Amino acid sequence: MKIVYSRHYDIGFFGLERLHPFDSRKYSRAWRCLSREFGARLRQMHVKTDRPVTREELLRVHTEGYLELLRRPRYVAAALELPIVGRLPRVIVDHCILKPMRWGTRGSMLAVAEANKQGVAVNLSGGYHHAKPDEGQGFCVYADIALAVDDVRRHGLIGPEAHVAYIDADAHQGNGVCHTFLHDKRVFIFDIYNHTNYPCYDHVAQGRIDCHVRVHAGHTSDEYMRAMKRMLPVFFDSISHSERVELAVYNAGTDVYAGDALGNLNVTAEHVLERDLFVIDQLRQRDISVAMLLSGGYSRESYRLVFETVNALVNKYGE
Repeated sequence: MKIVYSRHYDIGFFGLERLHPFDSRKYSRAWRCLSREFGARLRQMHVKTDRPVTREELLRVHTEGYLELLRRPRYVAAALELPIVGRLPRVIVDHCILKPMRWGTRGSMLAVAEANKQGVAVNLSGGYHHAKPDEGQGFCVYADIALAVDDVRRHGLIGPEAHVAYIDADAHQGNGVCHTFLHDKRVFIFDIYNHTNYPCYDHVAQGRIDCHVRVHAGHTSDEYMRAMKRMLPVFFDSISHSERVELAVYNAGTDVYAGDALGNLNVTAEHVLERDLFVIDQLRQRDISVAMLLSGGYSRESYRLVFETVNALVNKYGE
């Protein structure tokens, strides 16, 4: 097992990031917890993110026009749903917000490549599942999942026609991933999400999902887990019927947690951990390599939930 991380992941711009409920420093907080837990052993599992993703790499998925829009602070502010960002100088927005996300995107690319070699890898960032090729939204700017899949294909780590599973357990439906893979039938999408929450009216995206599991705030934590355990094995069995799935990307949003500000679900911390282990165990039992990305989390407990999952994964799959 490998853990991909860089100190460049944290997002901070003079304290203004606190105006949004997203914990933009959960990456380093989770890393510090892991460091205290595993000490020198963590260095053996650590893959240091070497650089931010380049413009040339971004253009493999994003349009030139979209990357130009990201030079406008007001556009970035709308994508982040944080209006104050629109008043900042472009250079500050790029350095303090977009550059950390480019580091996180590169981390997702490395995590998928490491998963393909090692079986399990975690990027302590990424999971920007609302980003589309030509649009950013929902605090997501770069389509790191599509870029990571493209990268392993481009480098021959998986075959050009290899089947890829994408499992999204963030509280919000991963509409950007659906738009990015809209016509790519080599990617099979499972999404369990709060269908009464953002982005509930993106019917094009919902039409691309291969297996929907719709939940809402009225579901108990037990009901959420029963739905996951009932439907995920069915999904895996159905997509591997004709051809083996070679790789999976797991978007493990902690915003399903009952204390989350934006997820509007009621999943306990114990069930967040159980969910993550269930997803990864199901994949490994089928000999499918998996990269886990953090995605959303809008509570002060988010980093702790991440730590508990990665801690358990290290104890089960670590060297």
